[in-house]
Amino acid sequence: MEFTYLHNKCISPSLTVLSRVSISFSNLPKRAVSFHRRRRNLCFATLVDGKRPGEVVSERGGEEEDGFGDLKSWMLNNGLPPCKVVLKERSSHDKELLPIRYVAASEDLQASDVAVSVPNSLVVTLERVLGNETLAELLTTNKLSELACLALYLMYEKKQGKKSFWYPYIKELDRQRGRGQLAVESPLLWSEAELAYLTGSPTKAEVLDRADGIKREYEELDTVWFMAGSLFQQYPYDIPTEAFPFEIFKQAFVAIQSCVVHLQNVSLARRFALVPLGPPLLAYSSNCKAMLTAVDGAVELVVDRPYKAGEPIVVWCGPQPNSKLLLNYGFVDEDNPYDRIAVEAALNTEDPQYQDKRMVAQRNGKLSVQVFQVYAGKEKEAVSDILPYLRLGYVSDPSEMQSVISSQGPVCPVSPCMEQAVLDQLTVYFRTRLAGYCTSISEDELMLVDPNLNPKKRVATQLVRLEKKMLSACLQATVDLINQLPDHAVSPCPAPYAPLLK
Repeated sequence: MEFTYLHNKCISPSLTVLSRVSISFSNLPKRAVSFHRRRRNLCFATLVDGKRPGEVVSERGGEEEDGFGDLKSWMLNNGLPPCKVVLKERSSHDKELLPIRYVAASEDLQASDVAVSVPNSLVVTLERVLGNETLAELLTTNKLSELACLALYLMYEKKQGKKSFWYPYIKELDRQRGRGQLAVESPLLWSEAELAYLTGSPTKAEVLDRADGIKREYEELDTVWFMAGSLFQQYPYDIPTEAFPFEIFKQAFVAIQSCVVHLQNVSLARRFALVPLGPPLLAYSSNCKAMLTAVDGAVELVVDRPYKAGEPIVVWCGPQPNSKLLLNYGFVDEDNPYDRIAVEAALNTEDPQYQDKRMVAQRNGKLSVQVFQVYAGKEKEAVSDILPYLRLGYVSDPSEMQSVISSQGPVCPVSPCMEQAVLDQLTVYFRTRLAGYCTSISEDELMLVDPNLNPKKRVATQLVRLEKKMLSACLQATVDLINQLPDHAVSPCPAPYAPLLK
């Protein structure tokens, strides 16, 4: 029985993509399941990575001591053609962490210039990792995502240290620590106290759900080992769940999530790619059109606007709301045209006329449980879209329901008392959601002017402030409709089977 300590001081603790402690039993079959597995797991809790409890280890120093140079130099030495970008640095909010690196123009650029073209030999995809497109598709259509497979591959590669071809790229990912260009990690890596910044936001539940999903994927990691055994023969280590504790895999997964590129018009095995000089070194923006694109033999970036030498280059992050930008990349875009919140409405299943109402809803392109997207700046339109659905739920008279069924559109008889009831329900719903937040919009704005505000709290406050602005606009639009009712003395209709709002 032999214990081997692998402590690579050139690779920061950052992502902790790999355990620094490898415990191997050279005389045991690698895939044996026995008492020794339990024994090894116990050992993980007692071995340390060279850091005393409570000690903070700085990542600074020794940047070029390993002789590998920076990421761009490694790429140029391995086939990267001359490009028009350079790596620059900005300081991190945490002085114990290395500065954030970013891709900037090395010369003045014009729109439609090719800034960089990364050959496929320097791009990590499942097709490259597994060497078999059929196997890649099988794995990712079963229980494992592309992100989990890519994370596992780089975790094993990092165990190889400087012997790995990908060492300079992995070192750069470690340095970034899964941080976006605002130097904030995904909420998936936040503490419970930090997640409290998101109280009232549906994003908090999304974070917890995503974390549960990562845990489920971790439990399926050994599937890759057994199905792609030939791939892992080069790694003299234990099967995944023995080699890597869950927290290490989670950090690796989040790091890959922050930098993976979704390529268009390629095979399934190539659609998710890790591109050196791509994200997170490239900053994301919701208001640009530039994308990393698969071309013949490479992945290239054509800029969509002029840049002066030294300016950071941005790429489009896709039509994602700010909740997803924070969850995936650790930032919030105040000018995001795709920002939105969801309002879920459902027909009451206890309603005797539920089946008829469901049929009418489907005929008009809606479901029995319908999610309405409320886009920033289009709150009035969203309220107008929700109202016909709610009116349908309030129909109680069977003869009125038959009239609705025979009509050729989402037309419901609208009485003054029904309209009052529908608008009252919406008003209560929006007020209840707003009351779920810990702060008001004005309090958020006061916090955001503080230059010393904790970066995680800053992005969380930006997110909840924008959500509250959309909810407040929806509430105002609803109140305006109530004020337009001809008779405010009318009482709301009773609604024993009112639709449900969530």
